[in-house]
Amino acid sequence: MYDTEPLPEPDNAEPGSRIDPVLARSWLLVNGAQAERFEAASRSRADIVILDIEDAVAPKDKDAARDNVVRWMNDGHSDWVRINGFGTPWWAADIDALAKTSVGGIMLAMVESVDHITETARRLPNVPIVALVETARGLERITEIAATKGTFRLAFGIGDFRRDTGFGEHPMTLAYARSRFTIAAKASNLPSAIDGPTVGSTGLKLSEATAVSSEFGMTGKICLTPDQCPAVNEGLSPSQDEISWAREFFAEFEAAGGEIRNGSDLPRISRATKILDLARAYQIVPSDFTDADHRPPPTDTFHY
Repeated sequence: MYDTEPLPEPDNAEPGSRIDPVLARSWLLVNGAQAERFEAASRSRADIVILDIEDAVAPKDKDAARDNVVRWMNDGHSDWVRINGFGTPWWAADIDALAKTSVGGIMLAMVESVDHITETARRLPNVPIVALVETARGLERITEIAATKGTFRLAFGIGDFRRDTGFGEHPMTLAYARSRFTIAAKASNLPSAIDGPTVGSTGLKLSEATAVSSEFGMTGKICLTPDQCPAVNEGLSPSQDEISWAREFFAEFEAAGGEIRNGSDLPRISRATKILDLARAYQIVPSDFTDADHRPPPTDTFHY
């Protein structure tokens, strides 16, 4: 009756494979002006590759970067692209160029109002749009942005938000902002939000930053280099302890007759089902991650 299906075999997950963007954890930004990096990014552990023709590219190089991305798409790829914000001199040209390609989705920079999404969606119909909110003005309108037809998922542009607001680097300074992202996404029935990047970090610092994202209910994170992707994927995946708990719970529940026994059974069934569904979607096997470095959620809450 309940989930007892086996988990995947160890050789199922391969570098370079992409997953459903609803479930995507690592969103790897790649400078669109550096076409020589596209191939390596496509073979990385990133769940989603985003070719960046916005912040990473100087104004004088915008046209060349856009041309690089179009050529890559025309060669049979369907990655995502971070385009320049609505109202910039490059927004319309970005859209016109990508409308003729197999682009997988758009990350729209500097979203501050509903119009930024609706106008982009009108000109790129049927292309999913991640709304990258990066300013105080955008945060104040995040509920409306999340509810706008065309918004596929929300993302937090931490660097620009800090510059706009003057907030520091301590995680608690962004607690309110992260909470707003999670609540707005949930209220509009969107996948959970994508957190901003941790600049220049790998190892323990990146794992700790990813744990902060998870605690605030954010289930994706922007990555700036391919070597950040495995740690982000690990930190935003069910741990081996959680997977073991879920399977043991279902085994005990079925052994007891498979009937609801008290008020905690339904929430536990829901949590265990989500954990095992995600383990399959991410093709997690015991050899993938080690719990020594994994920081599981501190409560029974499990996102998605």
